[in-house]
Amino acid sequence: METAALHKKIPSILKKLFPKKEKEVKLSRKERRERYKKRLSFLEEGERRYLKRIRVINAIWPICRTLIVIGLCFIILYPLLFMLSTAFRPLEDMYDPTILWIPKSFTMNNIRDVIKAMDFWKTLGNTLVLNIGCSIVQVASCALTGYGFARFKFKGRELLFFFVIMMILVLPQILLIPQYTFFRYFDVFGIIEAVTGEPYNFIDSAFTMYFPAITANGISAGLFIFLFRQAFRGLPRELEDAACLDGCSPFMTFVKVMVPNASSTFLTVFLFSVVWYWNDYYVSTSFFTKNRTIALMLKNLDPQLRIALHGNANANVDVRELIVWMEAGCLIAILPMLIMYIVLQKYFTEGIARSGLTGM
Repeated sequence: METAALHKKIPSILKKLFPKKEKEVKLSRKERRERYKKRLSFLEEGERRYLKRIRVINAIWPICRTLIVIGLCFIILYPLLFMLSTAFRPLEDMYDPTILWIPKSFTMNNIRDVIKAMDFWKTLGNTLVLNIGCSIVQVASCALTGYGFARFKFKGRELLFFFVIMMILVLPQILLIPQYTFFRYFDVFGIIEAVTGEPYNFIDSAFTMYFPAITANGISAGLFIFLFRQAFRGLPRELEDAACLDGCSPFMTFVKVMVPNASSTFLTVFLFSVVWYWNDYYVSTSFFTKNRTIALMLKNLDPQLRIALHGNANANVDVRELIVWMEAGCLIAILPMLIMYIVLQKYFTEGIARSGLTGM
């Protein structure tokens, strides 16, 4: 309450500190300090304490902000710089104690070895089929679901939205066994078993990734539904009223009016979905035994490198040599995501600023 009252007194405090415009005269530091103390003497005790507190905060905050930025840069940039320094380093430089960051020479052999060990181009194509396809389908299903929660009133809406929040909070490991059982013994009201004699097995098929995405239950789908709901709630209802007067159905209103106005949110959700599908290996290892994705190959890069370079998964390889190949593998794994972010950075930042921050 005291601070709020002092905020209201700021104009009067400024008048006391600067009663009128004085002729600009060059004063020494000591003279400026004396003049400031003289002006402070006209203020009340509470006003003086308030000004001192503001001056201390203004002096300390830039230092704290600098320390925070330096700490974040160290945490985020150090691994990336180490990766770049090591990925193009010849093996002999790993044994040289005088080389810390900049190698004596650069080589592309590490990248070539890793591309060969990962069967990179085939793995990349397989990853894109699952990654981009599931991301597009999931964005569409989550957008429709979020639009329904934002604009339509129906019985059980709050209960269903509670389940959406639980999708964000509940760990995927808790749902693993039910999901595996569902796909391993897939059946629709017993029809498939009645016709074929046994349920259908979808393990090791793309259906295990596409089906959750189609039904808005894919990776982080609860968060995407929440973002779309908040984005659509922030749009004015007059847009829908005008479309309704023009004869648009609810679905056509969504397609022709709401989607263009929420384009930044669509891009943000799509990028998040692509990144999370790209980095996923938990779901992939749960439902696939033969499929190859970038994340799975990177997870198993150690034995793959031993087989490709030495013909034996149990071959003895020096740890320092292995680090060079592992960092090269990490670099080519994140490179497509970095390129995508650099190209779409402007729209991604705009979407982050607008997604989920309006309509509260």
